[in-house]
Amino acid sequence: MHRAWPGHAGIRAASAAPPGTIASVTQRPIRRQAPSRAAQAPAASTPAPARRPTSPAPHEVRIIGGRLRRSRLPVLDAPGLRPTPDRVRETLFNWLGQDLSGWSVLDAYAGSGALGFEAASRGASTVVMLERDARLAASLRAVRERLKVGGVTVEAVDALTWMRNGAAASFSLVLLDPPFADDPRPALTLASRLLVPGGWLYLEAGAPITESDAAGLGLSLHRAARAGAVHYHLLRRADG
Repeated sequence: MHRAWPGHAGIRAASAAPPGTIASVTQRPIRRQAPSRAAQAPAASTPAPARRPTSPAPHEVRIIGGRLRRSRLPVLDAPGLRPTPDRVRETLFNWLGQDLSGWSVLDAYAGSGALGFEAASRGASTVVMLERDARLAASLRAVRERLKVGGVTVEAVDALTWMRNGAAASFSLVLLDPPFADDPRPALTLASRLLVPGGWLYLEAGAPITESDAAGLGLSLHRAARAGAVHYHLLRRADG
């Protein structure tokens, strides 16, 4: 945009003087020109350049009970990853009791670790977390180091493979939260064999498990509830 500068007329008069002479600007007073309307008008706003989309910050959940209460757990962007909601976790540990001191726990589909770290927060002596996604497994190890949680082991392995080839019955509690698209029965069958007498098994699924389903695996259905699309169950080894 061209803009009229103050003193412009006087400078032009000086340049018109004959060569070899110096024109005195005092001979012709400089008249300050009022800015034109164009100069007074604000410049047209230039659209800001489009900002590149940035990756959203990882979501997070918090441990809701025990000595690690309020500790944050990152929830990475991974297909099918859906941490157990606070309300469901609170209900589960109300069913189990808040003190898990001395318990041995298997978190077979660890994901964010919300269930496994919740158990460790409440005193479980050992927690084995299984997670086949290497990136999620690395995140679980990082959380374990940050929170300085002893007794937590993270295995980057498929849950069904590990349980099929795993140790003998040695767990007080097995936590199962498989993808809803998967049939939960293979995981239930394998997990039921890893429980000590009287051990507990927690299952989240997209459909309810019946008493007869549980009995066929040597389990009894202790409690069950629903939160939205999530059906969650607490079962117990029948010989306990």
